[in-house]
Amino acid sequence: MDQYKTALASKAVWGGIIAILASIAAIWGIKISPDDQARLVDIIIAMAAGIGGIMAIWGRITATKMIGKP
Repeated sequence: MDQYKTALASKAVWGGIIAILASIAAIWGIKISPDDQARLVDIIIAMAAGIGGIMAIWGRITATKMIGKP
């Protein structure tokens, strides 16, 4: 592995976060199966990608300078 990504782009990190949250939820009697945890990871990754796209478009719309050579 010679390429890097941010921690929040890692499915392993999100899986760990969701596993911790599922453990906390179990304290209150809420059960989240491993299959549901895996689905939650996929949903969160998809939502993050969508939000990133929206932010990129919004950033370009609200930008005050043109793209191009100076």
